[in-house]
Amino acid sequence: MTAPPPGRDGTAVRAAGTVLWRPAPDGVEIALIHRPRYDDWSLPKGKLKRGEGFAAAALRETREETGLDCELGAALPSRHYLVAGRPKEVRYWSARARAGAGAFVPTAEVDAIVWLPPAAARHRLTHDRDRPLVDALLLALASPGGGSPPPPGEPF
Repeated sequence: MTAPPPGRDGTAVRAAGTVLWRPAPDGVEIALIHRPRYDDWSLPKGKLKRGEGFAAAALRETREETGLDCELGAALPSRHYLVAGRPKEVRYWSARARAGAGAFVPTAEVDAIVWLPPAAARHRLTHDRDRPLVDALLLALASPGGGSPPPPGEPF
């Protein structure tokens, strides 16, 4: 007998995502995606597939929603909330976009991507629960070994 999909047996829906960043002249830029179904600006994330780990799901969902490959960095705080009365857990990572790692193609699920400085990204995010993740990314990048961006002008 196979296990039911996450969330169907009363357990939390399991999802993973990233705070996708790239170096910018004045620090970093953060990628936000627009989901037309919800008309919201969000971070790349999605549900785990059966047997998939959180980190693998974060990489896959980021690639599917942004068209970009990335390198996972520090783990960021998880988010727990209810969706249609069901608990949901989303684990996040810092993720540096790889240079030349693909290009965004609009889909029915995600129709736009924007790259914004942290303050503008924090403001554009639709859900309050996502805003602290911007600050968590900046703290992770500032910590020793946290994946600090290269000096201005250095390719990423």
